[in-house]
Amino acid sequence: MKKEKKKKAQLPFRLNILFFVVFILFAVLILQLGIVQILNGESFQEEIDQTTQDTTKVPVPRGEIYDRYLNMIAKNKPMYAITYTPPKGVQAQDRIAVARKLSQYIDMFHPEEEERKKQINRISDRDKKEYWYLENEKEAKGKLSPEEANELKPAEQYKEILERITVNEFENLTEQELEIILIKKELDRAYALTPQIVKSENVTPEEYATVAEHLSELPGINATTDWVREFPYGDTLRNLIGNITTEKEGVPAENIDYYLAKGYNRNDRVGTSGLEQQYEDLLRGRKEQVEYTMSKNGVILGSEVIVPGESGKNLILSIDMEFQEMVDEILRSELKANGGKERHLRDVMAVAMDPNTGELLAVSGQSYYDDPETEKEEKEEIIDAAYKALNDAHRPGSIIKGATVLAGYESGVISPGDGLVDKPIKVAGSNPKASWKNLGWVNDLDALRQSSNVYMFFIAMKMGGEYNYAYNQKISFNPAAFTQMRNYFKQFGLGAATGVDFPSENTGYPGPTDISGAAGLFQDFAIGQYDTYSAMQLAQYVSTIANGGYRVQPHFLKEVRNPTMEEDSLGTVYRHVNTNILNKIVMSESNIKRVQEGFRQVFQAPGGTAYNYFKGTDFNVAGKTGTAQNEIYKDGKLVANTINLTMVAYAPYDNPEIAISVIVPNLNENTNSSINHDITRRILDAYYSLKEKRASGSSNEESSDSGTEENGDKDE
Repeated sequence: MKKEKKKKAQLPFRLNILFFVVFILFAVLILQLGIVQILNGESFQEEIDQTTQDTTKVPVPRGEIYDRYLNMIAKNKPMYAITYTPPKGVQAQDRIAVARKLSQYIDMFHPEEEERKKQINRISDRDKKEYWYLENEKEAKGKLSPEEANELKPAEQYKEILERITVNEFENLTEQELEIILIKKELDRAYALTPQIVKSENVTPEEYATVAEHLSELPGINATTDWVREFPYGDTLRNLIGNITTEKEGVPAENIDYYLAKGYNRNDRVGTSGLEQQYEDLLRGRKEQVEYTMSKNGVILGSEVIVPGESGKNLILSIDMEFQEMVDEILRSELKANGGKERHLRDVMAVAMDPNTGELLAVSGQSYYDDPETEKEEKEEIIDAAYKALNDAHRPGSIIKGATVLAGYESGVISPGDGLVDKPIKVAGSNPKASWKNLGWVNDLDALRQSSNVYMFFIAMKMGGEYNYAYNQKISFNPAAFTQMRNYFKQFGLGAATGVDFPSENTGYPGPTDISGAAGLFQDFAIGQYDTYSAMQLAQYVSTIANGGYRVQPHFLKEVRNPTMEEDSLGTVYRHVNTNILNKIVMSESNIKRVQEGFRQVFQAPGGTAYNYFKGTDFNVAGKTGTAQNEIYKDGKLVANTINLTMVAYAPYDNPEIAISVIVPNLNENTNSSINHDITRRILDAYYSLKEKRASGSSNEESSDSGTEENGDKDE
């Protein structure tokens, strides 16, 4: 009995201990809850309510391009657009749902049947498999056994499933399903918080309005406006204006890091050639910056514009588009008129610029179209190829003799008034060299007026160290003379970059100097039959002579205007392009004037090689004619010996306002064509007739660009 009583007495004590422990635990729990609720409650609530802010940049309309008289050259044509701006963390299933819904309101297929078929053909089997996967995800995942799935990473699983989807499973997709695929492909290209155009071409007003009505059902979709480049002058100057990428192309992949570092989005349109590329920083504008507020799971809660966007700046070019069209037509008509009888004639190039400021008034190149696939040589279609005036270099012939004479003056091997008998010369071991005819006694002015080769040969021999020439005897020659002469030439821009505001230009080809027969080649160099130059370089060269020795930088851009919202207004001037003098030629003023007089006599004095083509005009023109032998090679084999006909000119002689260069390469070797004279005459006719009509207030009337049928002296 005593034992039982003792056991009963111990039981309550154990229960008390248990209750005490439970009490302590509850007390600790209550204390902890109090700390969380009272002391840290606010901070935890802030964490629950936490949002993030992300900023994105929205593209703005590109700046437009005008000519010197504010005629539109490149404009933005507004158009309806449907865009998609995805939030962060959006999944493929979300995009397919948006695509499915959006397909009810827009037609992604082109209205023309042929284009429609091309769109369908561009949908790959991979695209169809991915669509089938999303629409049949459970069945698709069943293509892998649990064991296979465990052995593969998620990306590997997806790849393996796609490979196991058969053609039978996706070959019967309807046109509606194919349209969903097209829409989803556009949605997939979008980057988080960055607008992506889903459709901008052929968006009808009905589509635009319908999408706008259902935006609440279409997460990330917006009905807005876009633009496309339009060219009121068609192909005129088109390849110098250049190209921009499409929104689908975005920034060029090879330069993506460069563009991203400058704040571009991957799908931004950028200039990839011509002036669009040259002035990309001005034309692109300032993007609108939008700050998005998002929940922790990526849902957009709101947005705010923190930096307003500003359209790109407008460019005013120095080009005169009315004059440009006239020059293009002159070159086209002359190319067509001469092309049939001139087997190898393919191109004609001309540049007109203000010799005092460097402003380019017209830059033209016209070419017969060659089909690179069939290698057709039929001369049918003539296309605009103005870029060739900058990028194609040719032997210039005698037009560079002004630089040769000035080099002779400055090197001290001749003096103004020095003369000699123009008759054939011969160096031992080489063929005789001569002028286009034996000219008799000539001084420096006669040599320019009548285009004496022999006079230039003697300048070359003396600069090479030979002062005692004798017929059919060896001569001494220092190859350093090439460098000396080229350095003189570069002061005019011959063999040097002109500095024109364009992404690329050809500085010409300098022939080798350390070869056998270098003395004879140097003589060829002195008459423009060795190194090659572009029409732009030749225009800079003649401008340097015309303005008294200042090499001015040629430029397309005249001024930059700020954007404006006002119609019929270009905004305030942001920047004016001033004349940039690259260098003053290191030659005496009197010697430059001597060459100017020689150039005047070429056009205005009897016996001048251009006199018969320009006598009776009131242009008061000066310049130089040129002819150069040129060989055509194909696959390393000589196929033809041809000639280049060239001309440089400026007017008026005493106060020049226009300088012109013309290159007509690869005419028949024995041609009697006067195409270089005719083109130059017609360009000057066009320039002065247009100037006169503008002065009288009737610039819209047709301008005369008639040529001349008179014959002049041939210049070799």
